[in-house]
Amino acid sequence: MRYISWALRILLFLLLFGFALKNTDPVVVRFSLGSQWEAPLALVVLVFFGVGAVAGVVACLTYVYRQRHDILQLRKEARAKPTAPEDAR
Repeated sequence: MRYISWALRILLFLLLFGFALKNTDPVVVRFSLGSQWEAPLALVVLVFFGVGAVAGVVACLTYVYRQRHDILQLRKEARAKPTAPEDAR
């Protein structure tokens, strides 16, 4: 299984490397207020993919943080409640 994993990683790397080599034409990205950035297409795609991935991770982390906070609150409430004695049979 380890060899298959490495083979897939190498294949993915080669595909992305080939994409980067084929897309070296410069492109201009225009931002607001007249600023612009000129870079190879592969670099622009990589940068915007990275920014999107980071934004997605940050969005997920806020959700996870909120869940952890709720879990801690529920644990505190569970500890504070006295347990009722079970029915004696």
